[in-house]
Amino acid sequence: MNIRTFNRDKFRKNSVKVTYYGHSCFGVEIKGKHLLFDPFITYNEQAKAIDVKKVKADYMLISHGHEDHIADAVTIAKNTGAKVISSWEIVNWLKGQGVENGHPMNIGGKIKLDFGDIKCVTAQHSSSFPDGSYAGNPMGFVVESTDGNFYYAGDTALTYDMKLIGEYRKINFAFLPIGDNFTMGVENAMIASDFINCRRIIGMHYNTFGYIKIDTKEAVDKFQKSGRELMLFGIGETRTMN
Repeated sequence: MNIRTFNRDKFRKNSVKVTYYGHSCFGVEIKGKHLLFDPFITYNEQAKAIDVKKVKADYMLISHGHEDHIADAVTIAKNTGAKVISSWEIVNWLKGQGVENGHPMNIGGKIKLDFGDIKCVTAQHSSSFPDGSYAGNPMGFVVESTDGNFYYAGDTALTYDMKLIGEYRKINFAFLPIGDNFTMGVENAMIASDFINCRRIIGMHYNTFGYIKIDTKEAVDKFQKSGRELMLFGIGETRTMN
């Protein structure tokens, strides 16, 4: 082995792997840790092939309290022992259901963990628990590590606050909602891509039910024609992002 090859391999970044579990639920493997976002699997007809007992999670990040983002949180948290990171209200709601390993946060805060940092950022949406009670402020997450940074927007409208993310952080890829009606749609997601200065977008919160049906080919084509990439995963699909 020559010294040039040795040095290149030594300092090469590790892979970040993304797995789609349907709707807005993704698993991200980064630096050997498994992050799970907005677990909604059991009650999603399109995700019947996913066994929640086999879903890995060292950390669970929940953007807000709506059922289609929190339905499997208790089950998976108890199965895996994952640390749940979310709003004060959601962490305490889960604690009342026996989930003790939680870390409450709010917008603007950052936590340092063994794989990197998580910062909570603004999401323009609403947030309530399945019984209608208040679930705190909705939020998104910026995850930073030496293997790359990414932005998980959660459910949100297009907001000018997103420009702050692009100005202060290098984002390698981002999860953005594209289903319209309850969140921003494809056109606004393209603007959000510019705001965060990131051209590699993973679409979420679309086609799960009638209100958010979109033409996926048209969406991909619009992104491509504007020099951006829209990635739409199949449920259960895993891709390496770097």
